[in-house]
Amino acid sequence: MKIIKTLWTLPQRKLGKGMCAACVLLVMACAERETAQSHEPLTQELPASQQTNSWFKQGLNHVGSKRSTLGQNRQAKNVVLFVGDGMGVSTVTAARILQGQLNGHSGEENLLSFERFPYVGLSKTYNTDQQTPDSAGTMTAMMTGVKTRAGMIAISDASQRGECTANKHSDLVSALALAELAGKGTGIVTTARVTHATPAATYAHSAERDWESDDALPTGVDCQDIAQQLVNFAADLKQRFPDRANKIDGLDVVLGGGRRHFLPRAENGKRQDGKNLIHAWQTQYPTGHYVQTREQLLALTAVGSDAKDDAVPAPLFGLFNSGHMRYEQDRNVHAQHEPSLKEMTLAALQRLQKKPDGFFLMVEAGRIDHGHHAGNAFNALHETIMLSDTVSAALQQINLADTLVIVTADHSHVMTMAGYPKRGNPILGKVVNPGSDEPALAADGMPYTTLGYMNGRGFADYGDETDADAHKHDINTGRKNIAAVNTELPGYHQEALIPRHSETHGGEDVAIYAIGPGAEFVSGVNEQNVIFHVMAQALGWY
Repeated sequence: MKIIKTLWTLPQRKLGKGMCAACVLLVMACAERETAQSHEPLTQELPASQQTNSWFKQGLNHVGSKRSTLGQNRQAKNVVLFVGDGMGVSTVTAARILQGQLNGHSGEENLLSFERFPYVGLSKTYNTDQQTPDSAGTMTAMMTGVKTRAGMIAISDASQRGECTANKHSDLVSALALAELAGKGTGIVTTARVTHATPAATYAHSAERDWESDDALPTGVDCQDIAQQLVNFAADLKQRFPDRANKIDGLDVVLGGGRRHFLPRAENGKRQDGKNLIHAWQTQYPTGHYVQTREQLLALTAVGSDAKDDAVPAPLFGLFNSGHMRYEQDRNVHAQHEPSLKEMTLAALQRLQKKPDGFFLMVEAGRIDHGHHAGNAFNALHETIMLSDTVSAALQQINLADTLVIVTADHSHVMTMAGYPKRGNPILGKVVNPGSDEPALAADGMPYTTLGYMNGRGFADYGDETDADAHKHDINTGRKNIAAVNTELPGYHQEALIPRHSETHGGEDVAIYAIGPGAEFVSGVNEQNVIFHVMAQALGWY
């Protein structure tokens, strides 16, 4: 079409009147063809099994019914999806108060950055086989429009967890993959391993979330592990969608932890096949940049600069820890060379915003979940505050006129906020009732904290989380007296009702916060897979 437009602008005397008339017809025909192609629903590229899946159709109908009520929304060019892993409503409330108190206020009146968004809804998080879900199934729902079983990544529940053959015949394509087919830039940022369940659901297909590298694959099977799929993402997508191969250039930004799954055992990794997938990525993207320290990332991307260079930057791959990245509150003490979630997100946006056809970015605050699993509200809440700070910083860099921003959680946790503490009482502290300066006492004569867990290691100090059996003798010792314990310190594990070596997820709904084109469609109570359809509609893929 660009050539035809050039032809149309040539002086008529060089073409002659007959040629000019023919040119008009050619221009009109090509314009009609281009318009038809540009408006062909991108979701038609999805496999028939995905389009006819009952969950997919339900989500499509849900958004369609809202469209008839709300009218046609503005179309987005970009989407940024923030996922607070395990960030239930009680977590948001407690983090809001903690942030306010850290800023010298009573806390309750505070709002996290995303709580100021104009549209809020609820997401029903259950998996097709579990009332209380896991991250693989929940993120699959958000990324593909299809709910599935716990533990499975971009595989429908027509297959069973752990069936390796399901890897080869996956029938679910993610929103990030569709963004590739549309020629958009794509990026993943996480504080967890980049092969962990939530980020993996954006690019991989796996019947078992634990197949992060080949050492975890069943013996004698021919399946790609998740790390291998990340490196092969573009090639696999081109093979599956050859008609759109010219649009696909692969992940533009991948930043997080999990280096061990890309390295062989001889190089302090976990791979048994002897492959160094970092070298494989560098071979595939010879102009790309691989970084593994904060200093390298900031030097390369000049985060915070207002450079006007319009050149589309080369792909960026950063692995900053062998496993998960450190908690935000540990970073400055033990991991000075790891970037923060905010720094990684700004680095990603700086690059993706130079993509002419827009971008799709997924950002995960992965360690909220891990703080809760440890029964440690301190880390879970500080990670949530960092997510809030990251969203705030991102909003300063993007154009909300053409960018849909969604902040949500994949699932909740069993942390509760209870007792009758007075206004402004430290959220991590012991309950102090109104009119008193001393901790309130329970019926057993001992104080208790505002935050607690339904289950977890806080019932007794398990120590090594992998060796719960060794601590069974602690189970019947009853509640410990925490009168002399500073419950606001980083290492404190809140009390739990039921002893477990690891706290569990919660099954209640989580919140969805949205701003930008199409944000109004998150309102109400939604099945979690509807989030995919909200994003797809905003991007004009229907």
